[in-house]
Amino acid sequence: MVEFVHAEKKIMESNGENNKVERQSSSFRLRSPSLNALRLQRIFDLFDKNGDGFITLDELNQALSRLGLDADLSDLKSTVESYIQPGNTGLDFDDFSSLHKTLDESFFGGAGDCDESSPESAAAEEADLAEAFKVFDENGDGFISARELQAVLKKLGLPEGGELERVEKMIVSVDRNQDGRVDFFEFKNMMRIVVIPSS
Repeated sequence: MVEFVHAEKKIMESNGENNKVERQSSSFRLRSPSLNALRLQRIFDLFDKNGDGFITLDELNQALSRLGLDADLSDLKSTVESYIQPGNTGLDFDDFSSLHKTLDESFFGGAGDCDESSPESAAAEEADLAEAFKVFDENGDGFISARELQAVLKKLGLPEGGELERVEKMIVSVDRNQDGRVDFFEFKNMMRIVVIPSS
């Protein structure tokens, strides 16, 4: 089930016309638990195409295919089926989290969680934010433009990516110095507002 494991990495690192991974991440998951939980929720929402709160096998298969990770449906079914609760049509978020945790422990030893109050945690969170920023900063100039944000949103299949005007409004909402683009500090502030530390 290696295809599923690499799906999250492709989502976070997707960059280029054909979803080519251009940078290798130092870890499968973010080191900051609150950022990791937020990222996992966003991935769940992306995979849950119809927004019913469940990821069906078909939705999961389609998501993997969009990422260029074609999985055999019978292999996918055998891996995922045991995580689907009786009576449910697919994985709910808790099921998806359990599957993610099992795959993380199986393939990567589960390393990644750290005490968020430690200096190491702050440095790890900063590194994670820098890595996430690079995903959006496609041309590497140190800024996220509306067009770059739009390109990433389109790759992820989000409806906001369809309208440049909506994307420009998103930029304006976090652009403190009003230069029409988002620098790393503005990005960091935005992410810290969105992320609620776990306690």
